[in-house]
Amino acid sequence: MNENANHAEPAEKKGLNFIEQIVANDLANNKNAGRLQTRFPPEPNGYLHIGHAKAICMDFGVAQKFGGVCNLRFDDTNPQKEDTEYVEAIKQDIEWLGFKWGNIYHASDYFDQLYQFAIRLIEEGKAYVDEQTSEQIAQQKGTPTQPGEDSPYRNRPVAESLELFQKMNTGEVPEGAMVLRAKIDMANPNMHFRDPIIYRVINKEHHRTGSKWKVYPMYDFAHGQSDYFEGVTHSICTLEFVPHRPLYDYFIDELKQGQDLDDNRPRQYEFNRLNLTYTVMSKRKLLALVQEGLVDGWDDPRMPTVCGLRRRGYSPEAVRKFIDMIGYTKFDALNDYAMLEAAAREDLNARALRVSAVLNPVKLVITNYPEGQTEEMEAQNNPECEADGKHTITFSRELWMERDDFMEDAPKKFFRMVPGKEVRLKNAYIVKCTGCKKDSDGNIVEVYAEYDPTSRSGLEGANRKVKGTLHWLSTAHCLPAEVRLYDRLFTVENPSADPRDFRELLNPDSLKVLTGCYVEPFAANNDTGNRYLQFQRTGYFTLDTHSTPDHLVFNKTVGLKDSWKA
Repeated sequence: MNENANHAEPAEKKGLNFIEQIVANDLANNKNAGRLQTRFPPEPNGYLHIGHAKAICMDFGVAQKFGGVCNLRFDDTNPQKEDTEYVEAIKQDIEWLGFKWGNIYHASDYFDQLYQFAIRLIEEGKAYVDEQTSEQIAQQKGTPTQPGEDSPYRNRPVAESLELFQKMNTGEVPEGAMVLRAKIDMANPNMHFRDPIIYRVINKEHHRTGSKWKVYPMYDFAHGQSDYFEGVTHSICTLEFVPHRPLYDYFIDELKQGQDLDDNRPRQYEFNRLNLTYTVMSKRKLLALVQEGLVDGWDDPRMPTVCGLRRRGYSPEAVRKFIDMIGYTKFDALNDYAMLEAAAREDLNARALRVSAVLNPVKLVITNYPEGQTEEMEAQNNPECEADGKHTITFSRELWMERDDFMEDAPKKFFRMVPGKEVRLKNAYIVKCTGCKKDSDGNIVEVYAEYDPTSRSGLEGANRKVKGTLHWLSTAHCLPAEVRLYDRLFTVENPSADPRDFRELLNPDSLKVLTGCYVEPFAANNDTGNRYLQFQRTGYFTLDTHSTPDHLVFNKTVGLKDSWKA
């Protein structure tokens, strides 16, 4: 028994999900000689989304927890859709989530071995070249309750199939004209056993192998063998692959025909995929949103992609916290987007720097404060963590305040700026509102107040109680900014189940751009290395990746409270 098995946790230990219990039992029983090896096998045909993040947390997390190794393997068997751009993005996302792979592999590493395996199947009468159309093949496969019909090419001579299969890889055969099918059982109740296609022709250059290949293996043919070649012990995937599992085992048995694999084979286990309300997880639909300009790229903060969440200001810890909250089961469910936001609030409350930002400004003039005078007020970076330190914010006679924080004729429980009442300006003074100035249309353009010089925050005896505390900015000591507010990408809870075209379901108010906002300089220029911000009394924000020193742009991550109503 190796070291990993010695440290295996007992399956009965509380807190293990069902996959972890399987792994713990296997290690305790010295299965696979006490080895634990998993893999994360994305196809590099798009950017990862939060559903992939759940798989990453499982594949890498279980290996990490039990002292095993998780490798990264790119399932690059379809050059029509794959690109090195996606390969690099996938690696970046995994690292951002906090995981490290043991080795990087590619399904294309095994093209030669898989090709020779296919030839062996043909020679043994277990595979044949079929010239039917995809529609004909689908029709003759039957239904779950009716057996399929044999292809007219099912019993073609071995030599003929061998010759045609080799021609499929020379470029002589057009795409769609021929496929290689495994000869298994056209009456099998599992539809995947009804002579599945294992190779097809794709006349497009591969991003790694160039023009060497014109035939490419199908997922069901390449996946299990790749797991075996690499020594994977636990092949963990989502529930839609349950009916594929017998075929997974079948091909591995054929690959290692006559050898005892009982204690040295990869075994497939399945868990529920992550579905999230008010968004879609289909790569095809996400790609359409990007290509049709309906969103601002794969990393649009409204997208469920990992890079979109990162750009929006989610921390990797928040994403992992959410995945822990929903857990792993054998039953698919639709998870509430509000749970993801709750995980972000809990995480960001502990890590975000507190800064002042005024999004809908109106000028506040402290009429009895000396003109030209300024003071540096101390502000805590994060009251949840003293070690985060403090920074200063400049106070002056003319300030910006939120327009919504002032009312001339306010209801009784409006504890903000009202003529004749006192409020505290956060980290500064208590002021009493004395009135306001309006333009010719009746719009308020300035608010007036007087300050109490003895009430400065931090001074002994200065903390007399007032019911309201407002944030502010010095008009001469702040920076202009654009602020982007985000809402659900779709208007319906489950757009994937809606019969309408998903484009019709897009939320026209999913992005609101506020201009004319102001932030304190520390929000843009803090040297702490912390990109997570709380705009006080407003929500959590982050600098957008497209922000520049001359044009500051902040993205709202999530509000301080869940104010969204269906």
